[in-house]
Amino acid sequence: MNPEPLILFDGPCNFCQKSVRFILRHEKSPDLRFASLESDIGKTLREAHHIPSENDSMILIHDGQAFTGSDAAIRACAFLRPPWSWLHSFRHLPAFLHAPVYRWIARNRYRWFGKDESCPLPDPDQSERFL
Repeated sequence: MNPEPLILFDGPCNFCQKSVRFILRHEKSPDLRFASLESDIGKTLREAHHIPSENDSMILIHDGQAFTGSDAAIRACAFLRPPWSWLHSFRHLPAFLHAPVYRWIARNRYRWFGKDESCPLPDPDQSERFL
């Protein structure tokens, strides 16, 4: 099975968990797969794409490329139904316009949304989409 397109996310992060649930509710079709950054596949894919282990932001792996941070979030919007898919057009903007907002949220996500000790299990009807 080709796991692409795949979103790697910070499993214990409550904001990241909510983001994955949002994607599942609003996606066009069930094409995306998910894995936590902390999982074996997450570690393997970060190594394969030369992404440092200290990078704890969202990673989208699609068409053999890895996108991180705001680039990953914006490109993931292409898999969503309108109006959310319209955010994908922001990929044409220079990163200096969207990256600082993403980094600000990422820096504060544990303080604002909390953190679990572990990554919760997915709903049984969606478990095959989580690697």
